Amino acid sequence: MDAQPNRLSGAAGATRTTGYSTKPPLRRFLTDCHAEFRADNTGELADYIPELKRANPDHFGIALVTIDGHIYEVGDSDAPFTIQSVSKAFVFALALETVGEERVAATIGVEPSGEAFNSIRLTNDNRPFNPMVNAGAIACSGLIYEVDGKGAFERVRSKLSAFAGRELGVDDAVHASETATGNRNRAIAWLLRNYAVLPDDVDAVLDVYFRQCAILVTARDLAVMAATLANRGINPVTGVQVITPHIVARTLSVMTSSGMYDYAGEWTYRVGIPAKSGVGGGIVAALPSQLGLGTFSPLLDNHFNSVRGLKVCEALSARFDLHMLNRNADVRTSIMADYDVYGISSRRSRQPREQQILDERHSDIRVLELVGAMNFGTIDYLTRRLTSEPPNAPLLIIDFRRVPDITAAGAELLGETLTALGGAGVTAILSGFEETSAVWAAIAARTAEPRRLRRFTLLDDAIEWAEDQVIYRFGGFTDVKESAHLGEQALLAELDAEEIAAIVKLSTTRHYAAGQRIVAAGEPANSLFFLQSGMVSVKLRSGVRLASLGPGMAFGEMAILERSRSADVVADTLVACLELPLDTFADYRRLHPETSLKIMRNLAAILARRLVLANAKVDLLSAY
Repeated sequence: MDAQPNRLSGAAGATRTTGYSTKPPLRRFLTDCHAEFRADNTGELADYIPELKRANPDHFGIALVTIDGHIYEVGDSDAPFTIQSVSKAFVFALALETVGEERVAATIGVEPSGEAFNSIRLTNDNRPFNPMVNAGAIACSGLIYEVDGKGAFERVRSKLSAFAGRELGVDDAVHASETATGNRNRAIAWLLRNYAVLPDDVDAVLDVYFRQCAILVTARDLAVMAATLANRGINPVTGVQVITPHIVARTLSVMTSSGMYDYAGEWTYRVGIPAKSGVGGGIVAALPSQLGLGTFSPLLDNHFNSVRGLKVCEALSARFDLHMLNRNADVRTSIMADYDVYGISSRRSRQPREQQILDERHSDIRVLELVGAMNFGTIDYLTRRLTSEPPNAPLLIIDFRRVPDITAAGAELLGETLTALGGAGVTAILSGFEETSAVWAAIAARTAEPRRLRRFTLLDDAIEWAEDQVIYRFGGFTDVKESAHLGEQALLAELDAEEIAAIVKLSTTRHYAAGQRIVAAGEPANSLFFLQSGMVSVKLRSGVRLASLGPGMAFGEMAILERSRSADVVADTLVACLELPLDTFADYRRLHPETSLKIMRNLAAILARRLVLANAKVDLLSAY
């Protein structure tokens, strides 16, 4: 089945289960893999832990979780089994979180051992080779035990549950079986104690280790756990930040080099996805920024890896070219658009003098719209565009609304560039995120003077602010009147004084407080307004702003053509305006047809300008 964090029901859910042809391609691929590989009965059940021999050799489950939380499941994906050595990767991450990287590094190495996972051998400086072999995993349990004592296992179980997105239990029978037969692990533990790697209470540490290996999971759980690693430590199903991105990187590194026992080199060569296997039959594989895979089949090869699970991983990597070292991306696609504001103004309507300044100084504002996750390569390309190909624009707007993430390296490069541009007199304006955005925080933290950065949620607001700066710098806003004469209205252009006086006589003066709604979408369109002072915003019901209007402009003019209002008009400041009822105006138009014709021509010109502006924006985006 396929699932989302919030499962669908009813007709929407039924759509996913009707006919094979409606299944997503990845779902079909996993179904085909399951059908093909389930016939492979080679391999043996693990026998060095007696209870594991009771596993059903026919069990075979596959689950894949994307980083947006979509779950694909095939076969026995909900069959429980013990996590065994798959736990090592996640307990290593927990040890890093609990005692810190320096302490862990002093206790455990990170090099492949070249030997069996249960080898009783240490490095030349008497440390375990890495946290993926038994010696290193027991040492990780010891580090956690030193901090939490008797609460160590509960900390482990709780952390693994957070990775899985649900509470995980323990198979007591397997735990008892491992405890009764785990003499080789006891030998490893006492060797570690001999070199002061473990604390005095060796048996208690071993019990933590035995219990963590006996935690019950499913293939689905492993896929969610893997996707949490792939998603920089955020569980994509629950949305919880389980572990930090820094720890994720260290964990995935060791999984890559040592996660598949003494098959790790072959695995990296053939599959190229960080992974960890366990003798319970599970495999967990995490491809950063893309997916997490969990498989379960208890038949093992001579490396103690699941036979069917290996085949699924190899097929997935080969079919979709997922090897982590075979990546291809064009950094130039990170810039969706690069333009000045000629013909692409904000939604703020301007007085003629103000618009003239913007038309003459349009190149003073440069806008770059970014798309996709920003990393070292894409930000390097952006910074080169900004520094080696400058248009000498004193106002630079960079829009991040299509950017879901930025790496630390990318934020570092961008921060340095914005600092340098600020020193050269460029005002940087960033748009597309809220103040709480992680992308904004990362950039601001790496800019020498973040207070000099301007931040806006909407690109249109950023463009409007930049336009105001240009207008102010070049003599605008000096002749703004508190009250505009109707002769300045574009809708009333070319009307003589007598005609305008007649319009005034038909109108009523209205006053509105800041925040007051003047016109409501859906209500009858029975009047139009001439704004004399103050500012108003025209907005859709969703809150999206269509326009900002100032003195000398009209709103509600579409009432001449429409029967109901299509948008809200809200006072941004104290507003004074003249309201002209349409029924009264209709009588006037019948008596003065020439005046009516002028007004209709003016309305057509206004609508044409709006259409030209909209087409310019469409043409701009389609050009990239």
